[in-house]
Amino acid sequence: MRTYIYLVRHGDSPKYGDERTRDLTEKGRLDAHRITDILKKEAIDVVISSPYRRSILTVQKVAEQIEKEVIVFEDLKERIFNAKDTRMSDKDLIPLLEKSFSDSNFALQGGESNADCQKRAIKVLKDIVNIYQGQKVVIGTHGAVMTLMMRYYDSKYDLNFLLQTTKPDIYRMEFEGQELVEVKRLWEIS
Repeated sequence: MRTYIYLVRHGDSPKYGDERTRDLTEKGRLDAHRITDILKKEAIDVVISSPYRRSILTVQKVAEQIEKEVIVFEDLKERIFNAKDTRMSDKDLIPLLEKSFSDSNFALQGGESNADCQKRAIKVLKDIVNIYQGQKVVIGTHGAVMTLMMRYYDSKYDLNFLLQTTKPDIYRMEFEGQELVEVKRLWEIS
């Protein structure tokens, strides 16, 4: 029995503010409608999200379309990069990501390592694949945590992969039991 997980990286959001409450930009809102149109063809059963507002808003319309609520899992939140849990500038974030992908246990004080983030997110993903076996599940997520979940199954999902993803983005992971058998990108840049 095949289970399909649709990892949906959130749409464009402001480059400042609290990680948990940042909204979507106008472009992010428009792209959320495109995501809904793309996923309409997939016959989605369940919509799950990170607790962060921008992720929920990116998949909210998909949930409304199937007349369900978005189910929130705290451990699907983005990797905690620093103790303040505010957005880091790209200038500061890129060197941190480079170090983190070369040493999965590296973390700034008060932050989380790639290894710790992957461990908490994979536990949730495995539970979702088990609970919703044979169904099609959308997960509203973030770039780093999405890459780390995919990397658990295949090391080709690395920093270069992360840096080439877009906001938003959609990857369909196909599982046979708990085994990942295929990944396909569904988002097309217009």
